[in-house]
Amino acid sequence: MASEPQSKDWIDAEIKRHLAPARARGQAAQASRVRAVAARYDAARDRIVLALSNGAEFSLPTQLAQGLAGAPAEALAQIEITPSGFGLHWPLLDADLSVAGLLAGVFGNALWMREIASRGGRARSPAKAAAAQRNGARGGRPRKPAPAAQ
Repeated sequence: MASEPQSKDWIDAEIKRHLAPARARGQAAQASRVRAVAARYDAARDRIVLALSNGAEFSLPTQLAQGLAGAPAEALAQIEITPSGFGLHWPLLDADLSVAGLLAGVFGNALWMREIASRGGRARSPAKAAAAQRNGARGGRPRKPAPAAQ
């Protein structure tokens, strides 16, 4: 039992030794990385709008974001910005998104992103239908070449 205070003193000393450099690194990260300074739900356009630390504004349709798609307006309107400004949280939806991820076009996990990507191929429009008809009139999609014999 006599070694406990000595052990605690060592731990306290290590924390003090690393605290100032850690704070400096945190301040450098805050100054150099774009972060959210404000966030709101625009119900008229069904979009999340972010004001960023560099003065830019970014918005995304709620249907693109994992955890937000199909959510009620009152839940979407309750957005919390993490203290660092690097994340967003919707407490009523238990949904979280990173600001860096959103700016990079990442709106959820890998499975969600595959689902979003697959929607583009399923899109139906008069232009797509006309293109398919023109392609079909020319014999359809070109055949893949047969594998070379070895």
